[in-house]
Amino acid sequence: MHIIAFLLRRSVQAALVMLVISIIGFSIQDNLGDPLRELVGQSVSEAERDQLREKLGLNDPFWVQYGRFLSNAIEGDLGTSYFFKRPALDVIFDKFPATFELVLVSALIIVVLSVPAGIYCAVHPGSFFSRVIMSGSIIGISVPVFLTAIFLIWIFAVELGVMPAYGRGEVVDLGWWDTGLLTVDGVLHIILPAISLASIMLPLFIRLIRAEMMEQLGQDYVRFARAKGLSEKRVRNHAFRNTLLPVVTVGGLQIGTLIAYTILTETVFQWPGMGFLFLEAVNRVDTPLIIAYIIVVGGIFVLVNTAVDLIYTMINPMVKLPGESA
Repeated sequence: MHIIAFLLRRSVQAALVMLVISIIGFSIQDNLGDPLRELVGQSVSEAERDQLREKLGLNDPFWVQYGRFLSNAIEGDLGTSYFFKRPALDVIFDKFPATFELVLVSALIIVVLSVPAGIYCAVHPGSFFSRVIMSGSIIGISVPVFLTAIFLIWIFAVELGVMPAYGRGEVVDLGWWDTGLLTVDGVLHIILPAISLASIMLPLFIRLIRAEMMEQLGQDYVRFARAKGLSEKRVRNHAFRNTLLPVVTVGGLQIGTLIAYTILTETVFQWPGMGFLFLEAVNRVDTPLIIAYIIVVGGIFVLVNTAVDLIYTMINPMVKLPGESA
């Protein structure tokens, strides 16, 4: 019952958040340029442009346009892309698998590398490898993701010629999803973009896990466990379990940041995902597509934050859901 009540509250909060996001997204359209630039050619007269603007409702007051948009959005219609001449949501969802797989592989790289590296640096803080890892993490945080992407392309694609430099490679159409993770060519194409995207978050998680693990290892319950004769492995497992709480918090928030950084990564690698699509939409002043992208990404943020709260209780049953009595 607590979970149902929590989900109901979050649904109401999500609706309010999405309403605010839609207002913000819709309000910036006038600052992006003239959408008729992509709809008509240079030879179209000003009178014809005015007629088309009137037909599209672009001359209506802001709240009239937003009210019409909101009414359609409730029915699942976020507008029609000016460039693709298709529903904006359909265009975005066509690109979603590419972005999702890029973020998924990047997140796996972050987890697989940051957890053992962070724990090792916490358990052996003065060792040579710990100093190397921590020094490397400082460099990783300092280097922009697009420079990392360009460097990887130069080394592995240009100099060594062992990795593809752009595109998604061969994909398999599963009907409802197209994936490149089921082909060798697709896997090869995703390696460099995923490493580039992971590089900006990997140092952060290594340092976070190290700091939280060192703090837990200094707690009284750890000393007590050691005094009782528990093996060092079990002691570290207990400490790591408590370390996960702040890591999950930051991790949930950083998922949205990874999606944001896909714009840079997808642009450098010409990865056909949502981020690359968004930049193209901005260049074309395709406002329905821009607004739909902002709303979809905002929805992902809301879903991830809700999932983080639920994962809390799985990691530590002592943690209560928001609104749940102790």
